[in-house]
Amino acid sequence: MHPRLSFHGAAGGVTGSCFRLETAQSCVLIDCGMFQGSKSEKELNYRAFPFRPADIDAVLLTHAHIDHSGLLPKLVKDGFTGPIITTQASIDLCAIMLRDSGHIQELEVEQLNRRNARRGRNHRLEPIYTAEDARSCLVQFRPVAYREWTSVAAGVRARFWNAGHLLGSASIEVEVESDSRPLRILFSGDVGPAHALLERSPEAPYDFDYILCEATYGDRDRIDATPEYRRTCLSQEVKAAHLRGGALVIPSFAVERTQELLVDLFTLMDSGDVAPVPIYIDSPLATQATKAFERHAGELQNSQEFLKALRSKQVRFTETTEQSKALDSVNGFHVIIAASGMCEAGRIRHRLRNWLWREEATVLFVGFQAQGTLGRILQEGAKRVRIQGDDIEVKAQIRSLDFYSGHADGPELVTWLGERRPVHNGLFLVHGEWQALEAMRQALQGILRPGQIIIPQLDDAYELTPGGARRPKILQPQRIASHDIGRPDWHNDLAKLVLDIGDAIDQAADEKARAILIRNLRRALNGGGKTA
Repeated sequence: MHPRLSFHGAAGGVTGSCFRLETAQSCVLIDCGMFQGSKSEKELNYRAFPFRPADIDAVLLTHAHIDHSGLLPKLVKDGFTGPIITTQASIDLCAIMLRDSGHIQELEVEQLNRRNARRGRNHRLEPIYTAEDARSCLVQFRPVAYREWTSVAAGVRARFWNAGHLLGSASIEVEVESDSRPLRILFSGDVGPAHALLERSPEAPYDFDYILCEATYGDRDRIDATPEYRRTCLSQEVKAAHLRGGALVIPSFAVERTQELLVDLFTLMDSGDVAPVPIYIDSPLATQATKAFERHAGELQNSQEFLKALRSKQVRFTETTEQSKALDSVNGFHVIIAASGMCEAGRIRHRLRNWLWREEATVLFVGFQAQGTLGRILQEGAKRVRIQGDDIEVKAQIRSLDFYSGHADGPELVTWLGERRPVHNGLFLVHGEWQALEAMRQALQGILRPGQIIIPQLDDAYELTPGGARRPKILQPQRIASHDIGRPDWHNDLAKLVLDIGDAIDQAADEKARAILIRNLRRALNGGGKTA
């Protein structure tokens, strides 16, 4: 049989990275990530895998971010017993991040069950996995060094290359035995940008039969931001926020983005470019991840600047819940960096609930915000949002800086792919919203033949033949329609409708106008008939 590649995540969307490679002798997963974004996408995390976990021989993990690693505890819980092969730094980060993910799920499910009980809904939900499940899966991790071949499963070997995206991140070169010569496949993982503060430039070999390449920023051409220019832009944002007087709240991914911001903020304050103020790292995960970065400082660029910033008296870590809650009472201008980066969970939601309604506050986004997330909704100009059941008017300044993303932009990805040539049979574009995927397809027309470029959808499968990729005759059904991936769903529409109704009632001229509006709404709910 020809090897078969199935796309069970990050296909037609950004999150949930999971690719299944089946050969005549074995079955290997590359990544097993959690879906983020709209509720329709996140519900996929609760469903059964579209394969039997017990049939998987091994997992190759590109890096520790939750959208690439987040369902590994569930995979193990559901029957996977093989090795999870990745770099030592990724293992150290997963030990922190997966336990944190399990803990957050336990807390959120507990809160939801309490709310449902108050509403008379007695069906209890269970977390996807617990912190204990996450701890249990860690025994199956196996470390591998960069640039060294390792046997993965029968007839499959792999080699890891530094992807420059995150501490321990990798592009993974895979060879599958065949009758003539090995089939060579490259899984890009997330490719880092130029001028990353802590990570080295991405690297990988060339001459492949097939490549899977991410396209998160495939439709963007960012300014070629040197460290000096990036800090200049950050300085302007900090100074403007200081003039407004309220807190500068930065939603940030706990791993890598937080550490980069910490270095740049400290550097600006240490040089006197901005006034020294407290910098609160309001994330237990970021606190633990920073310690992992400290242990692996020898693998980082600019490690001395990182260590110096870490020891600054301006930097304060809030570890306990009580310390976090106390931030709501801090007076004077200060900076709060809190996870999660897309505002989907964690302490950032508490900080936003406290600051979004205040005109003096500033919220600064520094990373990618997927469709359907609270971060994207705020970034696109929402006037009101719902957080933990509360309706909140958005009066804070909403700002964005695009220089802290861990992803290469479109031109950088085209350059990276050009250096991987020749690509003999096919390029799969993954890990991007449809605009980014289409932009990448167009940008690559001069580098690859049009027929070589494939944009798979969720749960698509392709046979990797010597003559090119082809769809099998029997297709696996999609778990969710393509048009529901990477886009706001009805849950987002409902939340906006509830807020709009509240606004309309509040703005009605008088009690009579409010009564007419409510009566019309009831009539619409009853299909246009008379109200009771």
